[in-house]
This record gives sequence, structure tokens and C-alpha cells, in this order.
Amino acid sequence: MVRRERFWLTRGSREATVAAPPDVVYDLVADLPRMGEWSPECVAVEWTGGSTGPAPGATFVGHNRTGPRGLIRWSRRGRVLAADRGREFAFVTEEGGRESTEWRFRLEEVAGGTRVTQSYDVRWLPVGFRIIDVPLNRFGDLQRAMDHTLGRLAAAAESVPGTVAGDARTEQAR
Repeated sequence: MVRRERFWLTRGSREATVAAPPDVVYDLVADLPRMGEWSPECVAVEWTGGSTGPAPGATFVGHNRTGPRGLIRWSRRGRVLAADRGREFAFVTEEGGRESTEWRFRLEEVAGGTRVTQSYDVRWLPVGFRIIDVPLNRFGDLQRAMDHTLGRLAAAAESVPGTVAGDARTEQAR
């Protein structure tokens, strides 16, 4: 479901069905240092403050880029909100010392695998960021980025040995 409540960026979501069990999908998406493998914007993520993995309250810094030739770059601190293996992984990023954007991956077991819903909810952004939302079509960029992320996540999850798709690929390679 995609909702645009105003002319600027507020929230959005995308979903995909992945031919892998929810625990496999969760283990990939909750491994934040690997997020750059799925996301076209994320370059790198490091756990901070003694955090070493996904758990509520764990902190991290994410480094991102977008725009023409990736010239727009930024880093944001974040905190894990939910880490429920096989069900949900969520975090919030900070901007200017305030909670800015909540990102969430909900996982639901369905016939043939897992329905993954990726969503964001912008809680607060500085006025300057709001001003550039519309001309840069940030809403459209994020929709396309989520589609890309879910596609890459699916490819990775479906190649894991022990999944139906992963076992089929292994068998084909023989």
C-alpha cells in the first residue's frame, strides 16, 4: 500500500513474495552491515555503542548516497526498534538529534515462502529536506529503491541452501 498524505514525503510501502522461509529472510534483512547488498542507497552500516547485532535498542550508523551519479551523500545514526526473528525488523534513523524516519520489514509466511513488506514513515525532517522532496521526487525514488531492495533481498534469500529455490539452484549447477 502506498499512501501520500501530502505533497511531500510522509510514508510508503512495497511488498514482495520471497521463495524462502521467514527466518531466512529475517536473518538477511536484520544483518544491517549487509544492507548495502540489497539497497541501492545504502553504502555501509556499522554497529555502534557496543551493539553487535539486531536487538531492540541496538545502535548503528548508516552511510547512504543517491541522486545523479550518487553525488548526494549522508550518514545517519539509527536505533533498532523491533527484532522479532521471522516476523519483523524495524529501526528508526535520526536527523538533527530527533527521530526522523522509521523503516520496517514485516514478514508473513505464505504459500511458497514469505510476504515481505518494507515500509517507511517519516516522523520529522528539517524544512530544507522538505523543500527538496518534491522537485527531486524523493517519494518516487524511495518507491523504486524499495522495489530494488526487495528484489535483491529475494534473490539472496532464494539462493540460500536449504530453501526450495536455493536447493533447486544447487541441483541445476550439478
